[in-house]
Amino acid sequence: MQPQHPYLATPGPRAFAHRGWHLGELAELENSLPAFQRAVAEGYHYLETDVHATADGVLVALHDVSLDRTTDRTGPVAGQRWAEVRRAKIGGKVELSRLEDLLEELPSAFFNVDVKSAAAVEPFLEVLARTGTYNRVAAASFSDARLARLRRLAGPRLLTAMGPRSVAALWAHGYAPFLRLGTFCRGAMAQVPIRQGAMTIVHRGFLRAAQLAGAEVHTWTVDDRAEMCDLLDLGVHGIVTDRPDVLREVLLERGAWHTAA
Repeated sequence: MQPQHPYLATPGPRAFAHRGWHLGELAELENSLPAFQRAVAEGYHYLETDVHATADGVLVALHDVSLDRTTDRTGPVAGQRWAEVRRAKIGGKVELSRLEDLLEELPSAFFNVDVKSAAAVEPFLEVLARTGTYNRVAAASFSDARLARLRRLAGPRLLTAMGPRSVAALWAHGYAPFLRLGTFCRGAMAQVPIRQGAMTIVHRGFLRAAQLAGAEVHTWTVDDRAEMCDLLDLGVHGIVTDRPDVLREVLLERGAWHTAA
Protein backbone atom coordinates (compact mmCIF):
# COMPACT_ATOMS: atom_id res chain seq x y z
CA MET A 1 0.00 0.00 0.00
CA GLN A 2 1.33 3.43 -0.98
CA PRO A 3 1.98 5.65 2.08
CA GLN A 4 -0.40 8.55 2.58
CA HIS A 5 0.86 11.96 1.55
CA PRO A 6 2.02 13.90 4.65
CA TYR A 7 -0.38 16.71 3.76
CA LEU A 8 -3.31 14.37 4.35
CA ALA A 9 -1.82 12.32 7.19
CA THR A 10 -2.64 14.75 10.01
CA PRO A 11 -5.96 14.48 11.90
CA GLY A 12 -9.03 16.16 10.45
CA PRO A 13 -11.12 18.10 9.98
CA ARG A 14 -8.64 20.45 8.30
CA ALA A 15 -8.89 24.14 9.17
CA PHE A 16 -7.49 26.45 6.48
CA ALA A 17 -6.63 30.10 7.17
CA HIS A 18 -7.61 31.73 3.87
CA ARG A 19 -4.79 34.09 2.87
CA GLY A 20 -3.58 33.98 6.47
CA TRP A 21 -4.97 35.61 9.62
CA HIS A 22 -6.09 39.00 8.25
CA LEU A 23 -8.21 40.22 11.14
CA GLY A 24 -7.96 43.21 13.49
CA GLU A 25 -4.67 45.04 13.04
CA LEU A 26 -3.86 42.67 10.15
CA ALA A 27 -7.15 43.30 8.33
CA GLU A 28 -5.51 44.83 5.24
CA LEU A 29 -2.62 42.37 5.13
CA GLU A 30 -4.05 39.32 3.35
CA ASN A 31 -1.42 37.03 1.82
CA SER A 32 1.34 38.73 3.81
CA LEU A 33 4.03 37.03 5.86
CA PRO A 34 2.72 38.58 9.12
CA ALA A 35 -0.78 37.25 8.36
CA PHE A 36 0.55 33.73 7.81
CA GLN A 37 2.83 33.92 10.84
CA ARG A 38 -0.11 34.97 12.98
CA ALA A 39 -2.22 32.08 11.70
CA VAL A 40 0.49 29.60 12.69
CA ALA A 41 0.93 31.32 16.06
CA GLU A 42 -2.83 30.95 16.59
CA GLY A 43 -2.51 27.20 16.03
CA TYR A 44 -3.26 26.72 12.33
CA HIS A 45 -1.60 23.85 10.43
CA TYR A 46 -3.01 24.76 7.01
CA LEU A 47 -2.58 28.02 5.12
CA GLU A 48 -4.22 28.92 1.83
CA THR A 49 -2.55 31.28 -0.63
CA ASP A 50 -2.35 32.17 -4.32
CA VAL A 51 0.61 32.71 -6.63
CA HIS A 52 1.31 34.74 -9.74
CA ALA A 53 4.56 34.81 -11.67
CA THR A 54 6.40 38.05 -12.37
CA ALA A 55 7.82 38.76 -15.84
CA ASP A 56 11.09 37.13 -14.78
CA GLY A 57 9.46 34.05 -13.27
CA VAL A 58 9.40 34.87 -9.56
CA LEU A 59 6.36 33.51 -7.71
CA VAL A 60 4.54 36.12 -5.64
CA ALA A 61 1.91 35.36 -2.98
CA LEU A 62 -1.00 37.45 -4.29
CA HIS A 63 -4.59 36.68 -5.18
CA ASP A 64 -5.31 39.31 -7.83
CA VAL A 65 -3.79 39.60 -11.30
CA SER A 66 -2.72 43.15 -10.48
CA LEU A 67 -1.22 44.95 -7.51
CA ASP A 68 -3.97 47.56 -7.41
CA ARG A 69 -6.42 46.28 -4.77
CA THR A 70 -4.13 45.16 -1.96
CA THR A 71 -0.92 47.15 -2.39
CA ASP A 72 0.28 50.73 -2.80
CA ARG A 73 1.41 50.11 -6.39
CA THR A 74 -0.43 49.30 -9.60
CA GLY A 75 -0.28 47.12 -12.68
CA PRO A 76 -0.33 43.41 -13.47
CA VAL A 77 2.26 41.24 -11.75
CA ALA A 78 2.99 39.37 -14.97
CA GLY A 79 4.01 42.59 -16.72
CA GLN A 80 6.67 43.57 -14.17
CA ARG A 81 9.94 42.10 -12.99
CA TRP A 82 10.45 41.09 -9.36
CA ALA A 83 12.76 44.06 -8.79
CA GLU A 84 9.72 46.30 -9.46
CA VAL A 85 7.02 44.16 -7.81
CA ARG A 86 8.97 43.80 -4.59
CA ARG A 87 8.63 47.55 -3.99
CA ALA A 88 4.88 47.13 -3.51
CA LYS A 89 3.60 47.03 0.06
CA ILE A 90 0.44 45.23 1.11
CA GLY A 91 -1.88 47.73 2.75
CA GLY A 92 0.96 50.23 2.30
CA LYS A 93 2.77 48.51 5.19
CA VAL A 94 4.29 45.11 4.43
CA GLU A 95 6.37 43.86 1.52
CA LEU A 96 5.03 41.17 -0.77
CA SER A 97 6.41 37.69 -0.21
CA ARG A 98 7.72 35.16 -2.66
CA LEU A 99 6.29 31.67 -2.23
CA GLU A 100 9.72 30.39 -1.22
CA ASP A 101 9.91 33.03 1.52
CA LEU A 102 6.70 31.68 3.06
CA LEU A 103 7.84 28.08 2.80
CA GLU A 104 11.17 28.86 4.44
CA GLU A 105 9.78 31.14 7.16
CA LEU A 106 7.00 28.71 8.14
CA PRO A 107 8.59 25.25 8.02
CA SER A 108 5.84 23.53 10.05
CA ALA A 109 2.92 24.72 7.91
CA PHE A 110 1.10 23.00 5.07
CA PHE A 111 0.26 25.25 2.14
CA ASN A 112 -2.68 25.01 -0.23
CA VAL A 113 -1.55 27.01 -3.26
CA ASP A 114 -3.84 28.22 -6.04
CA VAL A 115 -1.61 28.44 -9.12
CA LYS A 116 -3.23 31.38 -10.85
CA SER A 117 -1.68 31.31 -14.33
CA ALA A 118 -0.03 29.05 -16.88
CA ALA A 119 3.14 31.12 -16.53
CA ALA A 120 3.33 30.18 -12.84
CA VAL A 121 3.33 26.39 -13.38
CA GLU A 122 7.04 25.74 -13.96
CA PRO A 123 8.28 28.35 -11.46
CA PHE A 124 5.94 26.79 -8.88
CA LEU A 125 7.42 23.33 -9.36
CA GLU A 126 10.94 24.76 -9.35
CA VAL A 127 10.27 26.38 -5.96
CA LEU A 128 8.99 23.11 -4.51
CA ALA A 129 12.03 21.24 -5.80
CA ARG A 130 14.48 23.90 -4.62
CA THR A 131 12.98 24.13 -1.13
CA GLY A 132 12.26 20.41 -0.79
CA THR A 133 8.61 21.04 0.08
CA TYR A 134 6.62 18.66 -2.11
CA ASN A 135 5.63 16.93 1.14
CA ARG A 136 3.72 19.93 2.54
CA VAL A 137 2.22 21.70 -0.46
CA ALA A 138 -0.93 20.97 -2.42
CA ALA A 139 -1.65 22.62 -5.76
CA ALA A 140 -5.07 23.92 -6.77
CA SER A 141 -6.40 25.68 -9.84
CA PHE A 142 -9.66 26.53 -11.60
CA SER A 143 -8.06 25.28 -14.82
CA ASP A 144 -8.14 21.58 -15.69
CA ALA A 145 -5.43 22.14 -18.29
CA ARG A 146 -3.17 23.80 -15.74
CA LEU A 147 -3.66 20.99 -13.24
CA ALA A 148 -2.98 18.39 -15.94
CA ARG A 149 0.26 20.14 -16.80
CA LEU A 150 1.29 20.30 -13.15
CA ARG A 151 0.64 16.57 -12.74
CA ARG A 152 2.44 15.70 -15.96
CA LEU A 153 5.56 17.66 -15.03
CA ALA A 154 5.71 16.74 -11.33
CA GLY A 155 4.35 13.19 -11.31
CA PRO A 156 2.88 11.52 -8.23
CA ARG A 157 4.98 13.49 -5.73
CA LEU A 158 2.69 16.52 -6.25
CA LEU A 159 -0.61 16.49 -4.38
CA THR A 160 -3.36 18.30 -6.27
CA ALA A 161 -6.95 19.33 -5.78
CA MET A 162 -9.57 18.46 -8.36
CA GLY A 163 -10.32 20.72 -11.29
CA PRO A 164 -13.78 21.77 -12.51
CA ARG A 165 -14.37 18.63 -14.62
CA SER A 166 -13.64 16.29 -11.73
CA VAL A 167 -15.85 18.31 -9.40
CA ALA A 168 -18.64 18.20 -12.00
CA ALA A 169 -18.30 14.42 -12.19
CA LEU A 170 -18.64 14.14 -8.41
CA TRP A 171 -21.64 16.44 -8.41
CA ALA A 172 -23.38 14.47 -11.18
CA HIS A 173 -22.68 11.15 -9.45
CA GLY A 174 -24.06 12.59 -6.21
CA TYR A 175 -27.45 13.02 -7.86
CA ALA A 176 -27.23 10.00 -10.18
CA PRO A 177 -25.19 7.25 -8.48
CA PHE A 178 -25.60 4.95 -11.49
CA LEU A 179 -23.19 7.19 -13.43
CA ARG A 180 -19.63 5.88 -13.47
CA LEU A 181 -16.92 8.14 -12.10
CA GLY A 182 -14.32 6.39 -14.22
CA THR A 183 -11.14 8.37 -14.85
CA PHE A 184 -12.85 11.75 -14.69
CA CYS A 185 -11.85 12.34 -11.07
CA ARG A 186 -8.26 13.45 -10.84
CA GLY A 187 -7.00 14.92 -7.58
CA ALA A 188 -7.01 14.09 -3.89
CA MET A 189 -9.36 16.86 -2.76
CA ALA A 190 -12.53 18.48 -4.03
CA GLN A 191 -12.19 22.10 -2.92
CA VAL A 192 -15.50 23.74 -3.62
CA PRO A 193 -17.99 26.42 -2.55
CA ILE A 194 -21.12 25.21 -0.78
CA ARG A 195 -23.22 26.46 -3.64
CA GLN A 196 -22.79 28.07 -7.03
CA GLY A 197 -25.63 30.46 -7.74
CA ALA A 198 -28.87 28.55 -7.16
CA MET A 199 -27.11 25.16 -7.37
CA THR A 200 -26.08 23.38 -4.16
CA ILE A 201 -22.74 21.63 -4.62
CA VAL A 202 -21.99 20.21 -1.19
CA HIS A 203 -24.60 17.70 0.00
CA ARG A 204 -24.66 14.09 1.20
CA GLY A 205 -24.58 12.70 -2.32
CA PHE A 206 -21.52 14.78 -3.17
CA LEU A 207 -19.76 13.52 -0.03
CA ARG A 208 -20.62 9.91 -0.96
CA ALA A 209 -19.26 10.39 -4.47
CA ALA A 210 -16.05 11.90 -3.09
CA GLN A 211 -15.63 8.96 -0.75
CA LEU A 212 -16.04 6.58 -3.68
CA ALA A 213 -13.35 8.54 -5.54
CA GLY A 214 -11.06 8.44 -2.49
CA ALA A 215 -11.08 12.22 -2.19
CA GLU A 216 -11.57 14.67 0.65
CA VAL A 217 -14.06 17.54 0.44
CA HIS A 218 -12.92 21.02 1.50
CA THR A 219 -15.41 23.90 1.40
CA TRP A 220 -14.63 27.57 0.82
CA THR A 221 -14.91 30.34 1.87
CA VAL A 222 -17.03 29.77 5.01
CA ASP A 223 -17.23 32.52 7.63
CA ASP A 224 -20.59 31.88 9.28
CA ARG A 225 -20.56 29.86 12.50
CA ALA A 226 -23.86 28.03 11.87
CA GLU A 227 -22.76 27.11 8.37
CA MET A 228 -19.47 25.75 9.71
CA CYS A 229 -21.38 23.54 12.14
CA ASP A 230 -23.74 22.28 9.42
CA LEU A 231 -20.82 21.37 7.17
CA LEU A 232 -18.96 19.56 9.92
CA ASP A 233 -22.13 17.65 10.79
CA LEU A 234 -22.45 16.73 7.12
CA GLY A 235 -18.93 15.29 7.20
CA VAL A 236 -16.75 17.65 5.18
CA HIS A 237 -13.04 17.07 5.67
CA GLY A 238 -11.92 20.69 5.66
CA ILE A 239 -13.12 24.30 5.82
CA VAL A 240 -11.40 27.33 4.31
CA THR A 241 -12.23 30.56 6.13
CA ASP A 242 -11.56 34.26 6.44
CA ARG A 243 -12.68 33.96 10.06
CA PRO A 244 -10.09 31.60 11.52
CA ASP A 245 -11.01 32.82 15.00
CA VAL A 246 -14.59 31.58 14.59
CA LEU A 247 -13.61 28.26 13.01
CA ARG A 248 -11.13 27.55 15.78
CA GLU A 249 -13.81 28.25 18.39
CA VAL A 250 -16.23 25.86 16.65
CA LEU A 251 -13.62 23.09 16.44
CA LEU A 252 -12.56 23.59 20.06
CA GLU A 253 -16.16 23.17 21.20
CA ARG A 254 -16.32 19.92 19.26
CA GLY A 255 -13.01 18.60 20.55
CA ALA A 256 -11.75 18.63 16.96
CA TRP A 257 -9.11 21.38 17.12
CA HIS A 258 -5.57 20.18 16.46
CA THR A 259 -2.92 22.84 17.01
CA ALA A 260 0.02 23.32 14.70
CA ALA A 261 3.29 21.72 15.71
